[in-house]
Amino acid sequence: MSIFKQMITGGLKEASSGSRAYHIWMGSLTLIMLIGVFCYYVQLDKGLIVTGMSDRVSWGLYISNFTFLVGVAAAAVMLVLPAYIFQDMDFSKAVLIGEGLAVSALVMCLSFVIVDLGGPQDAWHMLTSSFNFPNSMLSWDVIVLNGYLFINITIPLYILAMRFQGKVPDKRIYIPGVMISVLWALGIHLVTAFLYQGLPARPYWNTALLGPRFLASAFAGGPALIIIVLSVIRNYSDYSIEDKTIRKIALIVTGAAQINLIMLFSEIFKEFYFPTHHAESAIYLFFGLKGHNALVPWLWTSVVLNVLATLMLSLHRTRNNFRLLYFACGLLFFAIWIEKGFGLIIPGFIPGPWGKIVEYTPTGIEIGVTLGIWALGCFLFTVLARVGIAIETGRLRSRST
Repeated sequence: MSIFKQMITGGLKEASSGSRAYHIWMGSLTLIMLIGVFCYYVQLDKGLIVTGMSDRVSWGLYISNFTFLVGVAAAAVMLVLPAYIFQDMDFSKAVLIGEGLAVSALVMCLSFVIVDLGGPQDAWHMLTSSFNFPNSMLSWDVIVLNGYLFINITIPLYILAMRFQGKVPDKRIYIPGVMISVLWALGIHLVTAFLYQGLPARPYWNTALLGPRFLASAFAGGPALIIIVLSVIRNYSDYSIEDKTIRKIALIVTGAAQINLIMLFSEIFKEFYFPTHHAESAIYLFFGLKGHNALVPWLWTSVVLNVLATLMLSLHRTRNNFRLLYFACGLLFFAIWIEKGFGLIIPGFIPGPWGKIVEYTPTGIEIGVTLGIWALGCFLFTVLARVGIAIETGRLRSRST
């Protein structure tokens, strides 16, 4: 039997076995995915009319989650860089988790793009008939996302395959790919930012800080999620993660959160110190406009949570109390999810280029599809992490070793 066949067979056995809590978790995710599939079937049958999107607000919950998850995927570089490039062994055990999270996030990103387009046939039409490379920023986004997914699959697969055989991975093979992945991770988020910046009819997105803010929020929210995931793995598996590993990742989160907050206040100053008609989207987002204020509670919730989480992380005593650290990371993750979604995508369309105000509210179908895709990502990550940990700990090995 070939090595990869042994890995697949052993991996499937590992992923399908576990405690009662594990089976309840996987069963719950499967149920949510099935609900998502049903909602997507309704959308395919009736069209995008069943969503809250319109010709006025053409990007909604799907693209909001896509934008956020691109940052989660890019955040893996903050573990890859110190572990593989700077040889900081404290990050070595967290890298595997970060890479698995990146793969899961990218699968969710591509899924959100497909459902936003309407269906797989529309994605195929875009790739074969209207790709428009290199003029279209959307075509660049397709390339960098799929390229980064390929990198994050092949490098860990090689390393795990070698360890599965009881061999030491050859650095000459995987280090060049790691160095490419570091630059590629920056590219996937910057290209996504450029996609929005390149739309002159949407002044809310026409800011030079958009790209740097994308990176800062990504390097805050992504590692914050990794810390939460590592805490769960430490408590429910035999994969040991040392305290100093989590503390070092927390320092990364803290620095990125502080920079993100500074950039947020810089944007607020620019919009409101001397507001023009180009600031109407920001006015709508922060205070409401002409009686329309659907996003105001969301935005201020994000700002308050962002400030509170950053303050908690900035205090040495709070950051080193793991319970408070996990709580702060959860607050920060949720705050950035709002900021990168409802706080960025929706107000770019409100008001429209001619001043028309049409608000957006996601429908039950959109929420069902969104939850289904998130469940898919969680399911995939759980499988990848469980199999990867089994190989790393030596529980899963080739029979020929």
